Amino acid sequence: MENVIRPILEFTVILPGILLAYLPMRSYLKQSFSKMLLWLIPLLTGISILEGICCFRFNMPTILLLFPTAMLLMLMYHKTLQISVWKSGSIFLAVCAVFICVNSLTRAVNALLTIHQNLSEMPIWFCTKAGLFYNLICWIFVLLVCYPASHSVRSMIESDNFAQTWYVFWIIPILFIWLNIFMIPKYRQTLYTGRILQGYIVISIVLLCVLLILYAMFLFMAINLNRNAKLQQENHILSLQQERYDNLCNAIEETRRARHDMRHHFLQLSSLVKTGDLEKIQDYLNHVSNKIPNMNMHFCDNHAVDSIISYYCSLAKRNQIPFYAQIDLPEHIGSDEMDICLILSNLLENALEGSLRVTPSRRDIRIYVYQHSPYMLLIYAENYYEGEIKEKNGVFQSSKRAGAGIGIQSIRHIVDKSGGVSTFTYENGIFAAKIMLKITQETYKETYI
Repeated sequence: MENVIRPILEFTVILPGILLAYLPMRSYLKQSFSKMLLWLIPLLTGISILEGICCFRFNMPTILLLFPTAMLLMLMYHKTLQISVWKSGSIFLAVCAVFICVNSLTRAVNALLTIHQNLSEMPIWFCTKAGLFYNLICWIFVLLVCYPASHSVRSMIESDNFAQTWYVFWIIPILFIWLNIFMIPKYRQTLYTGRILQGYIVISIVLLCVLLILYAMFLFMAINLNRNAKLQQENHILSLQQERYDNLCNAIEETRRARHDMRHHFLQLSSLVKTGDLEKIQDYLNHVSNKIPNMNMHFCDNHAVDSIISYYCSLAKRNQIPFYAQIDLPEHIGSDEMDICLILSNLLENALEGSLRVTPSRRDIRIYVYQHSPYMLLIYAENYYEGEIKEKNGVFQSSKRAGAGIGIQSIRHIVDKSGGVSTFTYENGIFAAKIMLKITQETYKETYI
């Protein structure tokens, strides 16, 4: 009976391994985490038992079945997630690399526990104590990294600022997996020759420590990059607010001067009325009205969002593009304010660039932000476009360079992170974006310019 348990214990480590792989991916699960565990744990337990019995029945090492099992689990892992294969594959390989380092350490522990036994009579699997040690270390590791995996690693995965790095990250776990496989002795008695066992223990511990240090450095680098990217975004929003403030100050100063000159205008009009020259009166009124600043630039009570809308409204007016905005946002919208600003900024920047490519008679930008329910904010934006919009596998391609467009990807990421929905359509020369965010609103303002 003990010999049957030995190979089973070598397979049961897939339970903590797959659990660890899912911890940073909870935002991308196609079903709830609790529902998935209800079928995943019995499935993996059954696989471990069946493959352990199979190895016992045919007296073969577990590694022959572990690798095809790992490939199938990686495929299942990716299919249960709504995320790119680069991210899911890199996380899965990262977990495999750690566990195979623990496997090498367990092999050394197994050699220490069986050093006085007859090798010819020993089964080819870890002894029961070594198998329990293997599972115990794996579960302890999961408990130790549970919080960073659920928070820091999760933030790194959700961030678009670190997207390109996933294309090369998988090289690190692949390298360590290969090193640990390369270290496996062809013959078990090799470990008991000279000081090989002591060296094997040291190398196994060093590989595990180096791997964890590399992961920590990678995570630290990702956190710093995300922090810098957020600071750049906040600086961009602040610069837009500063420009909005400068424009308002200039408009207020112009209005003050216009009021100061109002008495002189009345005197001039009075003299023109006495002469009865209606044509000169009309010309003078037109001349004066052009100098009066337009103060109709307030869209909502939230200062950050109002600055974004006002900035792109001024750009649209400068390029003679009709701009219509209907906004419903309260003065304070909590932690979602930056995300809403980024969504609106990306939408309006794309709309402005698309409008500049069409004929002047067809230029038009419209954006609506309104309350649909107490906890739901709807954003709708549309503009005319000309030319071909390229979309590959649901990802819009950039019109300015080769590759995917960043603006819409950023919008989708923010919306998905909040649990919302976003759709983008283009037909009959109109590009439209429909976005749903969970947020509460109170006020309603409407402005047409």
